[in-house]
Amino acid sequence: MPRVKRSVPSRQRRRKVLKEAKGFRGASSKLFRSATVAVDRARAYAYRDRKVRKREFRRLWITRINAAARQHGMSYSQFMGGMHKAGIELDRKILADMAVNDPAAFGRIAEMVKD
Repeated sequence: MPRVKRSVPSRQRRRKVLKEAKGFRGASSKLFRSATVAVDRARAYAYRDRKVRKREFRRLWITRINAAARQHGMSYSQFMGGMHKAGIELDRKILADMAVNDPAAFGRIAEMVKD
């Protein structure tokens, strides 16, 4: 059986990992074994944090809606309950944007929710 030399694929694999580890501190960007661990961990964090980002934005929107609703004399839960009863179907992202950039429109919605 002929001997197989694997230098090219190995070098390509190492180069790819080290390129991904560029910018990491110390050995993590220089040594293949350390870089492999660091890149794997970075990928795991990236995967996890793509989900976390969605949670954090929803929390931010709820905070903004709550602050704007309290200016109109109601809590967040009362506001959202009133929205549901009034049949107004705006998502939290849009409501939060209105609360920050168009308080007058948010005020009109708050009046509709109060009734």
